[in-house]
Amino acid sequence: MSRHEQVFLEGPDGRIEVFVEAHPQDNEAPTGIALIAHPHPLFGGTADNKVVTTLAKAFRELGCITLRPSFRGVGGSEGAHDHGVAETEDLLAVHAYIRSRCGGDLPVFLAGFSFGAYVITRLAQRLAERGDPAKRLVLVGTASGFIEGLRKYETAAVPADTVVIHGAKDETVPLLNVLAWAEPLDLPVTVIPGADHFFHRRLHLIRDIIHRQWRH
Repeated sequence: MSRHEQVFLEGPDGRIEVFVEAHPQDNEAPTGIALIAHPHPLFGGTADNKVVTTLAKAFRELGCITLRPSFRGVGGSEGAHDHGVAETEDLLAVHAYIRSRCGGDLPVFLAGFSFGAYVITRLAQRLAERGDPAKRLVLVGTASGFIEGLRKYETAAVPADTVVIHGAKDETVPLLNVLAWAEPLDLPVTVIPGADHFFHRRLHLIRDIIHRQWRH
């Protein structure tokens, strides 16, 4: 596997663009696979979003192969935006692709930012139902409840070891929304003081949190 690849998969409604990057040390076997979902495509979200690339870098530093798919209608991906429903099916296709390419032995980690985090919770639920659950999730700026634009997200339940990161000054997805979702799940939330939705000047803290969590 080369270090940087742009691949195109055949999804349920057309082509899916995916950016695949290998772990840093070519002479070492990968420790896992990380599938990372980007923010809302109708509000400028792409696979090159800085939070998404920060998540990818953190996972590559942990020895993972990373995949950053473009949601339908973004970049080279075909299809129309479907509020997370068809997007979940697309990510299932990406998951199947990497499983066929890398085999079933490597653990799969799922991560997402904003709308992408919401879709990742749906994907995790589907994979668990299929008997192939993700090893662990990382959710950043998770879309939940009523947010900007009068959109409402019924965010799925996630495992207790999920890493949830949110900005204290997030104006797109208020912190209270995420706490309301997490409370009945007894799910801890790591709050970064002063951080807005896009974690300006605080992206390094996302990497630090992930590395600390993986040492446990």
